[in-house]
Amino acid sequence: MYTKMTEIAEAVAIAAGRLLKENLGKPRSIEYKGAVDIVTEMDRASEALIVAGITSAFPDHGILTEERAEMPGAEPVRWIIDPLDGTTNYAHGFPVFCVSIALEVSGTVEYGCVYNPMLDELFTAARGGGAFLNNAPIRVSRSAELDSSLLATGFPYDIRTSRKTNLEHFAAFARRAQAIRRAGSAALDLSYVACGRFDGFWEMKLKAWDVAAAGLIVTEAGGRITDFTGAPFAIHGHECLASNALIHDEMLGLLAPNL
Repeated sequence: MYTKMTEIAEAVAIAAGRLLKENLGKPRSIEYKGAVDIVTEMDRASEALIVAGITSAFPDHGILTEERAEMPGAEPVRWIIDPLDGTTNYAHGFPVFCVSIALEVSGTVEYGCVYNPMLDELFTAARGGGAFLNNAPIRVSRSAELDSSLLATGFPYDIRTSRKTNLEHFAAFARRAQAIRRAGSAALDLSYVACGRFDGFWEMKLKAWDVAAAGLIVTEAGGRITDFTGAPFAIHGHECLASNALIHDEMLGLLAPNL
């Protein structure tokens, strides 16, 4: 049904990712949106490439992307784009980042792709059609206990000023899980939950472009995704808890005391 749209999404995600890879480690122009929230000229270059590719093919579609004002469309179709998830990593030459593109129709995310150019890995999912890594089906892990689980998380950009920082949650999980990783790209963390590399992920204060594509990939891979209370996940919500489903309730239990 959405074949042309998904083909365009994958093509521009790969093209943008390769552009980012080619320019990794070069001198950067960096602007600060907050104390630790930055944007580089490559965020904007990637975004321009993606938006141009989409609007040339679908001029009536809406676009929500990180670095520019929302572009409303004439049709009930909206593209949700993170042109560079992992900007701080990228600015430092740390090779953990990705491009994320989701296709939303009438308020429901129907398709998502996340491209990691450093490993040439394209994660994709269409609602009801399963999840894939480079066209091969993927599933979440079978780890049934938190004690033997590898988790991932991140910290909000307002960590220096807000009373809700995720530090209490981090301490609680650090005492229970086998290990925790903080790699700096929520879309990749979620994709890694989908393919079983991570068993669970939690983070707060994410944006729609961070989670729209990868959230669908998790559920289509057999995972579970909610907020920190177990309520249904929303891409415009403030909390994201994703897991292989088997450890989800145990993770909710550790989050509860610090909500």
